[in-house]
Amino acid sequence: MTIHLYFSLVPEALIASMLEPEEFGQYYSTGHSYKSKGQAIFFEVDVNFRHEFFNIDEGLKRCVAHPDGTPKNSVYISVYRVLEHIPVSALGKLYLGTAYGQTLGLSRSDSLPAKGKGLHMYQDLAPINSLVVSAQDPKTYYESVTSQPNKFIRFPGLCFVELSLGALATDPGAGAVGDLPYSFVHHLREALLEVDPSGKQSKLVHRVHSLEFPYRMIKNGIYMGNGADLVFYEIPSHETLRQDHSQWWRSCNL
Repeated sequence: MTIHLYFSLVPEALIASMLEPEEFGQYYSTGHSYKSKGQAIFFEVDVNFRHEFFNIDEGLKRCVAHPDGTPKNSVYISVYRVLEHIPVSALGKLYLGTAYGQTLGLSRSDSLPAKGKGLHMYQDLAPINSLVVSAQDPKTYYESVTSQPNKFIRFPGLCFVELSLGALATDPGAGAVGDLPYSFVHHLREALLEVDPSGKQSKLVHRVHSLEFPYRMIKNGIYMGNGADLVFYEIPSHETLRQDHSQWWRSCNL
């Protein structure tokens, strides 16, 4: 059986598995016999990748089928400081697993999306899980906490997603909430009103925020960076998801 390497973001871990990505997403989201439930977000890692921080060869050696021939679901190689030791060049597709076991694969885009107007909201996924509103575009936001920090806070890398603000992006004080699902809209408005493109660039909404978020609120995709390298995984439009990935779309909206 083929052995895969997966870099999980929820929680942060490097895992060896005999399961194919879709099978691993179902297993990681729901557990055995669908007895648990939670989102799974993970990258497939080049199985030839090696770093002295990880004992990958030993992990692969332990990833063997069970006596009855069923595949080994997981061997945890590391659960500590994983992101900073995996270059983006070693990452393959990104997978978004719903709490009901449906998995969607995203390929890396050739470039970052064009800059848009208005304010932004970023959900940090690893190595921290903060929720931040900002006047900075994704690339500038990433650089402000990694390669070009403007405060004492600095990370070796960061994986984050931009979530939609709807009308609040351009009118945080009076913009219609519409179908925004956030339970903290009043606090969100207050945070957005403190952001000033010519002054305070970013504002923390939640220091520690739930890693689960509505996939339908992903604005355009997920960003993954390590050091000076930042890459982007674009998510298809809602219309494309409804037409071409209907089971996943229904599953993530239950």
